[in-house]
Amino acid sequence: MKISFCTADIPGRSFADYCNTAREYGFDGFEISDPAAERRSHPDSIFREDRQQDCRRKLRNRRLTVSALSCPLPVDDPSVSSETLVRYVEFASQAGVDHVIIKLDGTSGSKYREKISRMLSEAEKNGITVLMETSGRLCRTETAVEEVRGFSSAALGVCWNVRETFFRGCETAETSVKTLGAYISYVRVGDEKDGRGVPVGEGDLPVDKLIVALRSLDYSGFICVGGDNGLSDPDIVLTYFAEFMRKIDGRSDKDRLYLNRAGTGTFPWKKYEIREETFSQVLDKMAETYPDQYAFRYVTLDYTRTYSQFRDDVDRAAAALISLGVKKGHHVAVWATNVPQWFITFWATVKIGAVLVTVNTAYKIHEAEYLLRQSDTHTLVMIESSKDSDYSAIMKKLCPELSGHEKGKPLYSERLPFLRNIVTVGFSLDGCLTWDDFLVRADKIPLERVRMMAASVKPDDVCNMQYTSGTTGFPKGVMLTHRNIVNNGKTIGDRMDLSTADRMMIQVPMFHCFGMVLSMTSMMTHGGTLCPLPYFSPRSSLACVTQEKITCFNGVPTMFIAMFGHPDFPKTDFSHIRTGIMAGSNCPPELMKRASVEMNMKEILSVYGQTESSPGCTMGEVNETLELRTETVGSAFPGIECKIIDPETGADLPDGMNGEFVARGFNIMKGYYKMPEATAQTIDADGWLHTGDICCRTPEGYYRVTGRLKDMIIRGGENIYPREIEEFYLTNPKVRDVQVVGVPDEKYGEEACAWIILHAGQTADAAEMKNYGYGRMARHKVPRYFRFVDEFPMNAAGKILKYKMKEESEKLVASGGLV
Repeated sequence: MKISFCTADIPGRSFADYCNTAREYGFDGFEISDPAAERRSHPDSIFREDRQQDCRRKLRNRRLTVSALSCPLPVDDPSVSSETLVRYVEFASQAGVDHVIIKLDGTSGSKYREKISRMLSEAEKNGITVLMETSGRLCRTETAVEEVRGFSSAALGVCWNVRETFFRGCETAETSVKTLGAYISYVRVGDEKDGRGVPVGEGDLPVDKLIVALRSLDYSGFICVGGDNGLSDPDIVLTYFAEFMRKIDGRSDKDRLYLNRAGTGTFPWKKYEIREETFSQVLDKMAETYPDQYAFRYVTLDYTRTYSQFRDDVDRAAAALISLGVKKGHHVAVWATNVPQWFITFWATVKIGAVLVTVNTAYKIHEAEYLLRQSDTHTLVMIESSKDSDYSAIMKKLCPELSGHEKGKPLYSERLPFLRNIVTVGFSLDGCLTWDDFLVRADKIPLERVRMMAASVKPDDVCNMQYTSGTTGFPKGVMLTHRNIVNNGKTIGDRMDLSTADRMMIQVPMFHCFGMVLSMTSMMTHGGTLCPLPYFSPRSSLACVTQEKITCFNGVPTMFIAMFGHPDFPKTDFSHIRTGIMAGSNCPPELMKRASVEMNMKEILSVYGQTESSPGCTMGEVNETLELRTETVGSAFPGIECKIIDPETGADLPDGMNGEFVARGFNIMKGYYKMPEATAQTIDADGWLHTGDICCRTPEGYYRVTGRLKDMIIRGGENIYPREIEEFYLTNPKVRDVQVVGVPDEKYGEEACAWIILHAGQTADAAEMKNYGYGRMARHKVPRYFRFVDEFPMNAAGKILKYKMKEESEKLVASGGLV
């Protein structure tokens, strides 16, 4: 059973007000009393042709229904014409309302019958049901049934006014149900005490017996409170009735929706509440709550899907993965830009309990081989290439066994011993299934098998492995669980005030937490619409903002700078923009403030964290001051403990002092894949993640990042780890030793500078070393600067003094000594 209220009792300044009131108090809909008056008084009325689509969207997004229309006067009142009644039927038809309620006063003979007959004739044409209310002279249900039968129309039913039949007609609920039976299409309930209206359950009406009587009919329609109660305070009428019905009918809060700050959209879960859903359950919730809401709208590719349609795509891909032998715990890697297949593969993989391994689109053969081997990847989904990385050529070299291999059969590769399948997107490769070939295999697996596997997945299961480097050299696979990512994304969306009203442009790469968590998961836990771009291009981004009326987007500082500097920037329509995240690198407050003004991003935010914390630990909130949101990285997420410690002693430090930032909570990774010692070095025995970042906390609980213990370089939002680059260049036969430091850069924030000692008798220059790197590793990791030296600065104990190398490098760059 569903609950509604009557607008005759609840004041509303607009149709949107009624919608918001219904959702705020947990109702399923509302009955509009006197639609003609509602149309006259509200410019946004659903009965205005130019506003009907907008009103229907408001109802759909809030999962509401206009339960009925009701005539304010008895139809046997001489002032009520047949034309008026016909007009009410037309109102209902236009607005998509099923029922129109009428009542009889009983003082005007039988003249009303002709008016009702004309009304029924129109109702039959439009599929509307007219309901006679059991009030007035029809408060005895036998009289009501006799009146209804007299018209011999299938378009006529009964609105059972329980208050009238019980207190005026002196009938029990059981008696009324036996008499009315299937005539009941709508129920109106009210209560009395000593002849005056009181909240339902506070008076003499036996509501429990009413519910039992309705259950005997298997009634699933609306129960409307009001219409004749004489009560007008929503806090009394609505709150009490909703709570009472939850108790008496076993209703729960599971279907409640919450409004965003502006009241323009909804989201399904209470803010800052830690959820226990898996990704599969998240998608099910969105598809069931917002089936017709767009989940994806690409502007540069032909892919537009509602949440229910996207779930269908995911289920088909999940079945196809099962057909390839993918099981719970297996690793499925995606090596692709932000194409639709990236999203489909992610959700399909995690739905069946497998683990999605993200692959950086800039990787070359050196990095790709390491990742695919270290991750024990079972199935790889890949596009042909991206920029200067030719994935097809790389996989041919890594897997020469593909030549002559029968596609669809398990692959056995010497260099990648666990790889069994490769699925290509947008191109063909010997021995590999194309995406279309892959989807055809879904027919081999019943949907029930997919659902059974999804049901076995638990929130603490690993669902994603993101590769990040560190001071130990090669990248480590960070194991993140459903609980980690779902709750991190949800919390970020909560602080951004995301809802169904938002359309997010996704221009950051999905292989990174910035795309997968801060963008995709934050939106899809709030029912918003994603507008992805396959790769970042300032021109495409600006066009998307205007075309899709984008309300939010995320990016690293270099993306914002590129958009500001593009010729199309002045003609871009930023009027719908509200919020977004600038992160992934040191974010100058001036640049964030510029975006808040020139891009209309008044609620711009920053997030601090790292991959190991999935990734957010602290963040601002949209209702805070611009200064706090741009000059700090915000406060700790609810459910996450953060503190500043002395990196030498581990002692807690007071506010205002710089120290290492550590955190623990729902967001902390399960560990590094196959690297227990590295995990133990990062997460201590008490569960604290040691970030290696130097921060301080203000007395108000906000954090500022002031430096790093690690040597990590952040170039345009990409983390560069000197140890990884150093070990790579040691593979060059000319290089005896190498050290890498970071230097400031106006465009990218930081750049890498490599100090190289060559073997005796060897010669090389910067161009040669750059070319060596470009052919084997991601371009952004190749140092911009090279310095060839005979020795490194060291202390008396022989320890290399990187800080001195860094200081000297910065001076040389500033003076033009390094170019």
